Amino acid sequence: MSEEHPARRAGRRSQQAAMQGKRQDWLALFAEDCHVEDPVGPSPFDPSGQGRRGKAALAAFWDQAIEGARISMEYPKSYACGNECAFVGRTTNELPDGTRFSVETVTIYRVDADGRIISLRAYWESAS
Repeated sequence: MSEEHPARRAGRRSQQAAMQGKRQDWLALFAEDCHVEDPVGPSPFDPSGQGRRGKAALAAFWDQAIEGARISMEYPKSYACGNECAFVGRTTNELPDGTRFSVETVTIYRVDADGRIISLRAYWESAS
C-alpha cells in the first residue's frame, strides 16, 4: 500500500480539510464537474438521493452538513485500485447544538489524471 497513490492522497487531504474546517482547501481538491454522494441514496442531506454535481452544489453541501461541526474521521484501512481508493472506518460529527452522530463508513474517492476528486461516494447507515 503506497501512501502516494493519487486517490489515497486526495482522500486523506479531503478528510484533513473537513476535520480542520478548511472549506476553501476542501473545495479546491475537487474537479469542477465532481459528483458527491454522502451518503449514497436518499437522506436528510439529499432527499432525492441523486447526490450533488459541481462545485456550487458541493459548497452548499459543506454549508449544510460540515460548517460549524466538529468532525473526526478515523479510517485505519484503505484500499487503492486504479484511480480510486476506498477508506473503511468511522466518521463522528458533533453539531453546533451538541448533537453527536457517529457512523461506520466506507468512502470511495475517484480522481482524474490531475489528482482532483471527481467522485466521492460514502456508504453509511444511520441508527434510526
